[in-house]
Amino acid sequence: MMIVTGTKRSGTSMWMQILIGAGYPIIGEAFPMRWEHTIKAANPEGFYESHLRRGIFYRTNPHPKTGAYLFPEQVAHHAVKVFIPGLVRSDRAFIGKVIATVREWREYESSIARLYAIEDESRRAEGKGALIPEERMPGALEWWSENFALVRDIAVRRYPVHVQTYEGLLKDPETVIPAVLKWLGRGDPAKALAAVKPEHRTQKRPESTSVEPEVAEVFDTFYAAMHAGKGLDAPLLQKLNDTNELLAPRIAQLHHRLREQNRRRAVLRAKLKAEQAATGAPVDDSHEDDETEEST
Repeated sequence: MMIVTGTKRSGTSMWMQILIGAGYPIIGEAFPMRWEHTIKAANPEGFYESHLRRGIFYRTNPHPKTGAYLFPEQVAHHAVKVFIPGLVRSDRAFIGKVIATVREWREYESSIARLYAIEDESRRAEGKGALIPEERMPGALEWWSENFALVRDIAVRRYPVHVQTYEGLLKDPETVIPAVLKWLGRGDPAKALAAVKPEHRTQKRPESTSVEPEVAEVFDTFYAAMHAGKGLDAPLLQKLNDTNELLAPRIAQLHHRLREQNRRRAVLRAKLKAEQAATGAPVDDSHEDDETEEST
C-alpha cells in the first residue's frame, strides 16, 4: 500500500487529498463517524481516515466489525493514512512506499491543542463533558516520541520512504508533488496540485517553552535536517539517542497515567450506554472510537 504517515496535524490529510487528486484509490472517508458535525473545523477539506489509521495488523485486519480481510495484493496500489504508532505496528507485507510528513514541533504543539479544544467543545455541547480527558500527552513530547519512533522504524525495517516537511510542501508544491508522484510511479501532478491550500494553515511557528532549551535545540536540529532533506549523520543520531534516553522515562510515566485515565473513561462510557439502553433511548456510540486515539 501507499502509506501516508506522520503525527496528527502534520499534513497527512493534505497528502491524502493530493493522492486522491493524482488518481489513487484510497481507503478512508473524508469525515468518518460524526466528524463532520464535531471536528470539521480542524480540517474543512476532510481527514480521509479509516480504522487502519491505528495500523494494519491483527486488530484491524480483518475489520473488527465486518470481518472483511484485506489481502496485500488487493490493495497494493491504494493509499491509506496510518499515523506513526500505527505504521510501527503494521505488518511489513502491507507497506509498499511511505510518504512521511513532519511538522515543526512548536506548530504541532499549537495545532494539536487547537484540535483538542474543538473536540472538547463538541463533547460539552452534546452533554458529554464527563468524557473529556483530564490529561493528555504534552504536544512537544508526543511529537518527539512519534518522530523518533518513525526514524527507528525506517532504520530497522528499511521500507522505501520519502520524508517531507509540511513547511516545505506548502512553500514549493510545484516541485515537491511531481517529484513524489514520479517516485511513487504514477499520478497526475496538475490535479494533485489543486489539493494544496495554504489558506487552511492555522499555525506558523509560535513560541514555546514547554521543553528545556537544550531539548528544544535538539528538536530544532532534527527538524532542520528533515526540512533540508539531509540524512541523519552519526553525531546527530547520537544526539537523538541521548535525548530519547532523557525523555523516555518521562514519556513512559505519562503513558501510564493516560492508560489509567482511559480505563476510567471506558467504564464511564459503558455506564452511560447501559443507562441509555435501560431507558430505551438510542445508544450513542459516537465516541466509541475516539478521534484523537487517546487510548494508544
